[in-house]
Amino acid sequence: MQILKLTAIGNSIGVVLPKEVTAKLKVAKGDSVFLTETPDGYRLTPYSPEFETQMTAARNIMKKRRNALRELAK
Repeated sequence: MQILKLTAIGNSIGVVLPKEVTAKLKVAKGDSVFLTETPDGYRLTPYSPEFETQMTAARNIMKKRRNALRELAK
């Protein structure tokens, strides 16, 4: 468990992530992280769950229509 410090940034509040946390998340300054609500609380991830759902659907379509996509690529 990590303790995160809240700090004032203008009229907002920011969270300071320790170096160890950013290394585990594989994020750097300027990257985006996503906070999602779960039944157990909140989850901080370096990727968008919505985007992952869309990519899964796209992969399924690409797999199913592989031949058609090859022809279109010519």
